[in-house]
This record gives sequence, C-alpha cells and structure tokens, in this order.
Amino acid sequence: MSLPAEKLPEVTLQSSWKDYIAIARPDHWIKNIFVLPGMVMVPFFFEIALNVSLIINIALSLLATCLVASSNYVLNEILDRKRDRRHPVKKVRPLASGLISVKIAYFEWIALGILGLSIAYSVSLPVGHTSLFLWVMGCIYNIPPIRSKELPFLDVLSEAINNPIRMAIGWYAMGVKALPPVSALFCYWMLGAFLMGTKRFAEYRRIGNKRVAALYRRSFHYYTEERLLAGNVFYIALFMTGAMAFVMLYRLELVFAIPFFAYLIAYYFNLGFRENSPAQYPEFLYKEQHLMLALILCSLSCIALMFFVELPWFRDLFVPLTPRG
Repeated sequence: MSLPAEKLPEVTLQSSWKDYIAIARPDHWIKNIFVLPGMVMVPFFFEIALNVSLIINIALSLLATCLVASSNYVLNEILDRKRDRRHPVKKVRPLASGLISVKIAYFEWIALGILGLSIAYSVSLPVGHTSLFLWVMGCIYNIPPIRSKELPFLDVLSEAINNPIRMAIGWYAMGVKALPPVSALFCYWMLGAFLMGTKRFAEYRRIGNKRVAALYRRSFHYYTEERLLAGNVFYIALFMTGAMAFVMLYRLELVFAIPFFAYLIAYYFNLGFRENSPAQYPEFLYKEQHLMLALILCSLSCIALMFFVELPWFRDLFVPLTPRG
C-alpha cells in the first residue's frame, strides 16, 4: 500500500546523481534561447566586431544563464515538492516522490547560483547584475512570504519577467553598456506573460477540477477559464502596444512582420485548448513542427526587415503632421 502524499519519505535508497541533475532541469535550458533577440538587436544599434573574445563572452553568458536558471529550478522543486504530489504528472519528480535528499538539494540550489553568478560577473558587471536579477526573481517567485507564484496574475507576470531579463543578458553579452530599448523589454515581458498565461490555462484544463487544481497551485482558487483567457487578451494588447512603440521609434519596416507574429500568437493560443496541451511543457515545444516553422518565418522576417529591407516610401507615409500652434 502506498503512503499518503504528505507522508512520503524525503529520501530512499534508489536515489542517484541522475536525480539531482534532473531537478536542475537541463532539458529546460532550451528556454534560454530567449537571450538571442537581445544579441540580434545589438548590431542594429551599434557597430560590433565579431572576434574570439566576444564569442567567449557570449558562450559564458549563455552558460551562466543556464546555471542560474537551474538554481531557480532546484529551488522551485524543493519548495513545491508537497504540492507537486497532487499533480497528475509532477508527482513523479525526484523530490515530490521522496527519492532524494532535501538538504542536498538546498546545497545544489546555492552551488548552482554561486557558480552561475561567478561566471556572469567574469563576463562583465552588466551581465552579472542582470543574472543576479534573474536569480532574485526566482527567490521572489518561490520563497514565502512573497511567493508570487501563489498570487493570481502576479504569478504570470513575475515569471514572465524572466523573458526581458534574458533579453538583457543577451544584449549585455555583446559588450554593450547602454540600457536595452525599454519598448523591446516591455513587449518581450508581455509576450512572456501571454505564453505563461496560456500555460496556466492549459494546466487548469488538464487538471479539470477546481478544488484539486487549487490544492496543487493556490492561485487556482481565484482562477477560472474565463479569467485566464481575459488575462491573455490583456497581455497581448500590451505586447502589441510595446511592439508598435518599438516599430514607430526605430524601424517602421517591421510593421510587415506583424502578420507573422499574429499568426504565431493565434496558433500558440490554439495549442492551449488541446487535450493535454503541449503549452503546459514549454521546454518540449520544439517538437511542435508547425509552431517551429511559424517561429522561424517570424524570426527571419524580423531580421530581414531590420537589417536588409529599406522602404523609404513607406516611412514617408508616416511623417507626422505638425499640430497647429
């Protein structure tokens, strides 16, 4: 007879080093691809000389981001282990199932954080400070009394802010000290909020029982499908506001990339309605071939319109009129 979820042992003889690697979630490192837009933007604003030193700094910044993110994942696994036992999938995770030592997991959290931040600060102060911000947000998201992951809508916004943080790491990894465009950071934040909101929606539908869902995630006490969908509309509206601010300030030609973004967003939104939706597991979305094709087309259109396509006649259409004094 199996033990009740609350009485599972914290460690068993079956634990191995692979389980400690698993709680660091290296399979989630694919999410750090969100640093790339920050890197791509830099040559649009500054002259950048590609050399060995820059390549090393980029590689170290990516490694630091992965390690800091893993530190946050370990903390998440530690503090969520009891609630994860009530989730149909997450209950088999090493800590939730009582397979590994909580004390060693705490040591792993600190060790990964120190290693990641040490590498980040070896690149530059801006990369280090931004990586520290990423680590601190992991603490705010997970640790009481704040524990923002339990607060409706703030759970989405506080996790989604990791997107612009990653963008900033990519930006500073290129050797730039100036602040990235605020409009780009803002729209990237809201895009992340939409992705996270869709994940919450898919999780809520997957569990299928409000009482059980609330036992797993406290914010589900407040959430309903309607509220989660309304939140997504709010995030997308703000994303488009930030995106259009960037377009109008820096590159009007990017208007022609908007249909690609609209299709990508609509397709991802549709994924949230699938049975056992893949939106619950962003780290595996690369397996969605149609989604990846749309993402590639969207990315290529943005790069082409930023760096290679010049449409003076189109810009002339948007010359502002001078208001009567």
